[in-house]
Amino acid sequence: MAGTRVPLSPPDTATLLDTEEVTPDLTLAPARPGETRHALAARTLREAVLDGRLPEGTRLPGHRRLAQRLGVSRNTLVDALTQLHAEGYVRPRGRSGTVISVPALPGPARVNAPALPLSAWAIRALRGQVPEAGGDTFAVDFRVGQPVPELYPESAWTQALARRAAQVTHAHPHDPLGPLETRRALAAYLSAERGARVTPDMVMLTGGTQSALDALARVFLEPGRLAAAEDPTYAGARAALAATGADVTGVPVDDGGLRTDALPGRATLVYVTPGCQYPTAVSLSAARRQALIAWATAADAFILEDDYAADLHLTSRPPPVLQGLAPDRVILLGSFSKSLAPVTRSGFLVAPPDVLRVLTGTRPLTDRLPGRLDALALADVLSSGAYARHLRRARGTVAHRQETLVTELRRALTGWTVTPVASGLHLYLPLPSPWTEEQVLDRAAAQGVALSPVSPLAAGGHVPAVLLGFAGLPAEQLRDGARRLGLALRGAP
Repeated sequence: MAGTRVPLSPPDTATLLDTEEVTPDLTLAPARPGETRHALAARTLREAVLDGRLPEGTRLPGHRRLAQRLGVSRNTLVDALTQLHAEGYVRPRGRSGTVISVPALPGPARVNAPALPLSAWAIRALRGQVPEAGGDTFAVDFRVGQPVPELYPESAWTQALARRAAQVTHAHPHDPLGPLETRRALAAYLSAERGARVTPDMVMLTGGTQSALDALARVFLEPGRLAAAEDPTYAGARAALAATGADVTGVPVDDGGLRTDALPGRATLVYVTPGCQYPTAVSLSAARRQALIAWATAADAFILEDDYAADLHLTSRPPPVLQGLAPDRVILLGSFSKSLAPVTRSGFLVAPPDVLRVLTGTRPLTDRLPGRLDALALADVLSSGAYARHLRRARGTVAHRQETLVTELRRALTGWTVTPVASGLHLYLPLPSPWTEEQVLDRAAAQGVALSPVSPLAAGGHVPAVLLGFAGLPAEQLRDGARRLGLALRGAP
C-alpha cells in the first residue's frame, strides 16, 4: 500500500500495558462482495472505534497478537493500520505501539438526534404516502403496481432508442414543452385513438402523471383553496393536492362513476379517472360527463383527467376522453409507464395554452424536461404504428389472463361477486358482509397470497374491498392464487 506504514510494535511481552487488557475481543466482520482482507480488517477496526468498543486513547495490542485475534496475517494487519492512520483513526507512538486517535470521519448518528425542521409542505406530503407493492415474498402476489415486463414492446422500444441515440449528442434548440416531433406524434395519436381535441402546441411532455399532478397542484392550489377528488382514488393524486395545504374533499363513486351531485359548490381543481375509475374500474356515464363539465364551468374550475388505463381497454374501444368535450376546462394527463416501459419517463399533459405558459414558466424551479432520447424514441414508436401493434397483442394477453382469473375465482369463492373489468390491470373485489379487509388480507397471507386493500385509497367511508393485480401473472399462477384464496376464505371470517 502506498504511504508510510505504521511501525511494528516491539515484542508483545514488552509492550502490553493495562489498557490492552481491556481491549475487546475483536472478531473479523463478515466480508462484503469483492472486499480484500486488509480492507475487511480496516473496516472491522474502524467500526469498533465508531461504536465505542475502542475508545480514544486505547492502546492496541501488538501487531502479532491483534492479527491473531482477527484471524489475518501480520502483513495484512499492518496494511489495515496504515489505512486507518491515513484516515486519522489511529496514530503510532514509536515503541509505545499504536493508539486510537480522534476519528477523522464523523461518528455514528446520535441516538437522540434533533427533529428535522421540516416544512409544512413536507409534513403534508409524507402524511399522504401509501407504501408501494413489495416486501415479503408470496407464492402468488396479486398486489397492484407490479411490473408486467413480458407485455412491453422491448424490441420496438430498444430499436427506436438505438436509432435516436446519435441525435441526442447534437445541440438542439431548447423547447420547454418537449421536442416538437414528439408532440406532433402525441397529438395525432390522442386525436385518432382517444378523441382528444388537441394540437401540438397544447401538449407538454412530463416525467409521468405524478410529476404533472405535482406541478399543477403547486400552480393552482394553496392553503384556503379547495380541491376535489374521487373517493376512493389514486393515493398519489390526493397526496399531491393535499401537500399544497389546500382542503381536499372526497366525492363518492358508485356504479356510474363520480357522483356529480356530490361535488362541492366551488373548487379550483377536481381530479377524476373517467375512462376507468381507480380503483373500482367503472366508467363515468355520458350523463355525468355532461354534468361534470357543467359543474366545472359554473365553479370556474379545471378538471384533471387521468387517462391512466385507456390503452389497456380490454373489451371494446374505450370511451373518448373528457377533454374532447371541453378542451378549455379539462387538463388531460397520461403516461406510457404501464403500456410501454416502466423505466421510461414518457408522460404528457394536454392543456389550454394559457395553462401551458404558466407551467413552462414555473417548470425550471421544480422539474426538468424528460430525457430527449426517450422523447424522440416515443415519437418513432407512435408514428410508425409499432405502439398500436403492441397494444393489440398486449390487450389480448391481459384479457385472457383476466378471463382465467375471473373463471377460477367464481369457482373458488362461491357467494362472492366477481366482476370482470373493461380496462386496467386489476380486479376490484368487494367483500361480502361481515368480512373486513384486514381479515381477508390476513387469511390470504396465511395461504401465501398477497392482495392490495382499498382502505388506503379512501378518504372517507367506503365499501370494504381488495384489489387483485392479474396482468403480470401467467395462467398457472392465477389458477393457483384463486385456489389458495378459496381455501383462505372458506366459511365465515
